[in-house]
Amino acid sequence: MRFSPGLLDEIRDRLPLSEVVARRVSWDRRKTQAARGDYWACCPFHQEKTPSFHVDDRRGRYKCFGCGASGDHFRFLTETEGLSFPEAVERLADQSGVSLPAPDPREAARAQQRASLAEICEMAARFFQDNLATSGGEAARAYVRKRRLLPETLREFRFGYAPNGRDALKRHLIGKGVEEAAMIEAGLVIRPDDGRPTYDRFRNRLMIPIQDDRGRVIAFGGRTLDPDGQPKYLNSPETPLFHKGAMVFNFHRAREPAHKSGQAIVVEGYMDAIAIWQAGMRNVVAALGTAFTEEQIGRLWRLAPEPTICFDGDAAGVAAAHRAVDRILPGLKSGYSFGFVFLPDGKDPDDLISAGGADAFARELDASLPLIDVLWAREVDAARIDTPERRAALEKSLDDLTRTIAEERVKRGYQLDIRLRLSNLFYRQARAQRAGGSPGRGGGGGRRPGDPAAEPSVPARGGDLPDGTMFGNERILCGLCLKYPDLLEHNVERISTAGLSDPLHARFRDELCRIATELQEVPVSAFFETLDSSFYQILSEVFEEEERTAGVPLRGDPKLRARFQDLKQRLPILRHDPPLDFIEDLFAHYLDALEVRALEQELDAEMAALEDGLEEADWQRIRAQSQDLARRREECARDEQELAEKARGLRSSRQTVGAGAAAAAVASSR
Repeated sequence: MRFSPGLLDEIRDRLPLSEVVARRVSWDRRKTQAARGDYWACCPFHQEKTPSFHVDDRRGRYKCFGCGASGDHFRFLTETEGLSFPEAVERLADQSGVSLPAPDPREAARAQQRASLAEICEMAARFFQDNLATSGGEAARAYVRKRRLLPETLREFRFGYAPNGRDALKRHLIGKGVEEAAMIEAGLVIRPDDGRPTYDRFRNRLMIPIQDDRGRVIAFGGRTLDPDGQPKYLNSPETPLFHKGAMVFNFHRAREPAHKSGQAIVVEGYMDAIAIWQAGMRNVVAALGTAFTEEQIGRLWRLAPEPTICFDGDAAGVAAAHRAVDRILPGLKSGYSFGFVFLPDGKDPDDLISAGGADAFARELDASLPLIDVLWAREVDAARIDTPERRAALEKSLDDLTRTIAEERVKRGYQLDIRLRLSNLFYRQARAQRAGGSPGRGGGGGRRPGDPAAEPSVPARGGDLPDGTMFGNERILCGLCLKYPDLLEHNVERISTAGLSDPLHARFRDELCRIATELQEVPVSAFFETLDSSFYQILSEVFEEEERTAGVPLRGDPKLRARFQDLKQRLPILRHDPPLDFIEDLFAHYLDALEVRALEQELDAEMAALEDGLEEADWQRIRAQSQDLARRREECARDEQELAEKARGLRSSRQTVGAGAAAAAVASSR
């Protein structure tokens, strides 16, 4: 439904924003002036000790001066509770007493039909719940005991039992006045094609209701209790209420925990989701099928910007992940992606939690792979790159895939990232061949991990390494350019003119900017060997974690590796998965710091050149330069302080979420 601006304004006018926000915050009594509609609190979007979150009732706007979050009544609900915009409008209209426009008559009829079917599904859910406690439900109770499901979990998810008879549910619903046609439409009863009487769809199964965003029962999943029964899991069919491709199991429970933590866990089956929920990780949902749809992807992004999808580590799980990558790629957008976790072969989340508790499963989540890493591994592992034609084929395959991404900024980021990876891969493979290795798949050149003769050498830096603040900042900037290629592309002019004091950094920067500008339309296979060999020294550092995972020994100067092999060692905040806007601010700060240093050096050079005589014009020029430098230093210092405050908030929020999950896990095990 579309809502007119006048209607939205009426809701805002009738309902003070402070009333909407007050459910989430405690007002600071010293700063708040309620009579003026001026409210202050600690921000609900990030952790802080000093109130910087402001609500202005007169304007109907909120803003956090710490993290930058801002919006109105409707935005606050969509951001804090994960409601869709129409859901937020409906809720606030109800609270403010504003009548919403009457729906289209046809839509009203469909809504009435859905409401009637939901009532029938609710009757069925109660019937199944009641039967779980009967003598006939003993096998179902034994199964949930085997799965170590607690009584409170059974009540929360409304577990039930479908009797083994042909038409037990049908007869129950007829006794409630429900017509057979409505039971069929709700997906509860089947009408055979040969004219035989209708019969229950679910028989001798443990029943789990599937609920919509509002918690209404709209469908069921049934797990067979017959050792030879097939299928093991049976879902309701498509109905006016239930569209499998649009549903996400447990969405209504996970919405708020996911928004609070900024994270969402996605598993394949609802029993896995229930086990994880019981372990205290309440931000978990399950897909109701093997392939993600566009609608499901959109719904998952309503929970968190980068949900983590868990797959089995076997061949079937890897294949499912690869299908998911192809589905997700076209819809990628700035700030939204997915992480991938491959569980140990033969283990499901329940196995991990049973053996090692919630922490064991959390450790697997912490090792999640970005979508681009899964895409890269899939294509490279299956490729041979020992000839120019095969290298070109791999490059074309990856280019074809990235071109499916609709959003231009994300597409360009992926293309640049992959070109850098290909440069490193082709360079290593070519050197391995020249060193005597035989051609192989994925750029391995046929080498055995641990065979030093087959490893390409990387130019070493040699003896002592400088360790000043500016040297470290330069190194971090180089690493960020590789980890976040879209930042490189959007700041390439500033980066290309930045004054880098270390020769290796400067050479690396020059080649990096060439790839992003003059070589952007040239195939990697045509230019990778023309780049300065020192370029690959830093390039390899960023990809060394990837190589360790593959079992390839680390290369290059050991002293260099020990100090720079991992960008997260120099920039620990990256371990807390900061949002992209924080990374952008941090990136800009490092560039600003380099420019300030360049101004300092320029001023020093000016002063040195004028030691013998200082005329009025020289004095005015140096004074202007000094004032500009002082202003830039002050701005840098202020930005550094704000970034440090934001970083503390990010670390604190992650620790709070982790501690909360652990506490919930302990409580649920009592």
